[in-house]
Amino acid sequence: MITKPIGRGYTFFGLTALLGVGIVMSLGIGPVEIAPLRIVELLAQMAGWGGPANGVDAVIIGDIRLPRILLAVLVGAALAMSGTVMQGFFQNPMADPYIIGISSGAALGATLAIVAGLDFWFFGLSGVGLFAFAGALVVTLAVYAISLRGGRLPSTVVLLSGIALGSLAAALTSYMMISANDGADVQRILFWLMGSLASRRWEHVHMVWPQIVVGGLFLQFYARDLDLIVQGEEQAQFLGVDVESVKRRLLVGATLLAAGAVAVSGIIGFVGLIVPHVMRLLVGPNHRVLLPSAILGGAILMVGADLLARVLVEPAELPIGIITSLLGAPFFLYLLRSRGGIH
Repeated sequence: MITKPIGRGYTFFGLTALLGVGIVMSLGIGPVEIAPLRIVELLAQMAGWGGPANGVDAVIIGDIRLPRILLAVLVGAALAMSGTVMQGFFQNPMADPYIIGISSGAALGATLAIVAGLDFWFFGLSGVGLFAFAGALVVTLAVYAISLRGGRLPSTVVLLSGIALGSLAAALTSYMMISANDGADVQRILFWLMGSLASRRWEHVHMVWPQIVVGGLFLQFYARDLDLIVQGEEQAQFLGVDVESVKRRLLVGATLLAAGAVAVSGIIGFVGLIVPHVMRLLVGPNHRVLLPSAILGGAILMVGADLLARVLVEPAELPIGIITSLLGAPFFLYLLRSRGGIH
């Protein structure tokens, strides 16, 4: 096992190359196989180099596979970065993006939209996605309001409040599913709860990419402050960090990333839990390096998991949440058992 960080430049190069290879492979594999060189040619043409992209291959790549894979990159990056911040915020390696009830709130919002027949599209925004995003934010705001103590935001109170409100939202979701009269709605809800990128198109990408990009840049700005908070809040305060203000901003940024990801993909577990650990082993605990590394690692994991979800049971498709759980749970148990695996 790697016990100390390797060269960061080599790591970034390797992760970027691995992501590029994964994207090309995923673009080429499916009911219609497309050669890697043809994919590179089509991507160059779509970028404005070498003439217009025409033909059946161009339609398959440009309209079906590329938006789905780009969404996998965005969702994986958002969940991994959010998980990295949450683990630093709570100073707990078991923390993940869903720990404060984000997933349960999103599930409640999506379930409400499906049961109420609000699966609409409005100016490129999905009704289910909007309700899921709103549900995640409402639960997080409630956690924040309950946890605030004289202007302070104690991490332990935030954690416990998130668990309690998340359980309440999950109970309400279960009640709505039991009460639903339409079996098709229940099936859609279950599929959404297991996470999937099936049938995702460019409108889904446009729906979340600004939020995820801006949220990622926002959190990267506070990487140094997060390093100091992880070393101890009193020491960070002594070194000039406005700890409570930074914690609020970190919570908001991580929540927006996770809520945006969940709104378009459903609940996909383990990405925000496992990727930060792996990246710490590769690049160390410095968040100025760790956060962008987590972005690449999360994107790689999601692209790979999405590819497996598409090909393992062709012509059917597995929910991607099943794949990430099958990959993540054994690896996390291995980390728990390994000496020095959790930092």
